[in-house]
Amino acid sequence: MTATVLARLQGTTTPSVRKPGRRLKPGRPIPLGAAIGPFLLLSVWAAGSAAGWIDPRTLSAPWTVVTTAGDLIADGRLQDNLAISAQRAGLGLVIGTVIGTVLAVVAGLSRWGEALLDGPIQIKRAIPSLALLPLLVLWFGIGEQMKVITITLGVFVPVYIHTHNGLRSIDSRYVELGESLRLPRAVFLRRIVLPGALPGFLLGMRFAVVNAWLALVVVEQINSTSGIGYMMQLAREYGQTDVIIVGLVLYGLLGLLSDGAVRLAQRRALSWRRTLAD
Repeated sequence: MTATVLARLQGTTTPSVRKPGRRLKPGRPIPLGAAIGPFLLLSVWAAGSAAGWIDPRTLSAPWTVVTTAGDLIADGRLQDNLAISAQRAGLGLVIGTVIGTVLAVVAGLSRWGEALLDGPIQIKRAIPSLALLPLLVLWFGIGEQMKVITITLGVFVPVYIHTHNGLRSIDSRYVELGESLRLPRAVFLRRIVLPGALPGFLLGMRFAVVNAWLALVVVEQINSTSGIGYMMQLAREYGQTDVIIVGLVLYGLLGLLSDGAVRLAQRRALSWRRTLAD
């Protein structure tokens, strides 16, 4: 007799063997996977330029752009304009992050704070910062103050929105535990509020760094005398497509590196979480 028949005679059944289920995860991370898409785009661009399918007056070849970038570096123009642009973006990012975080904490931990702050900020969220440029130019002129304020307005909204959402998503049982233990306000903020709001804050920072560079692109083309945007605007007047492409590539690299830095901080600060990205 087979084992199954013997098991039935003894009043028992053999345990059924479950087949391994279908994998639903995306799979293991691909080494240098983030570089595959840009590399393919660069390959298509290079192939089209080499085959003559792309008019150099419309889009300069990659090797021409590299040569132009080398000339700009040798002249010192690229470094000087990059330093000024980075200073503007960094200043607006810092100020906007501080403002957005403080407002989110006030609105997230106080009903009165939420009643006073959340409505106006949601209205600002619906109004693009670039739509406020005519008013900002009228109020602050065309100097550095207007540029930094425009970048700040583009930064603080996503920081506020996601940090506020992170605060409101904290499990109420942790708050009740803090009340039961009679935690001081400072300890409550440090041990419960800040860790609970950290995922939302870091997500907001990813949007904030991108918004900072997007706002910088626009404000530097409004009567500026320095910066990457000014260099591109000057190149447009002289029909220098290669210089314009250098500026665009530089903006893209700055945004990519900034987002990568925030993602790295996010991965390390939230290493306790298991997600599909792991």
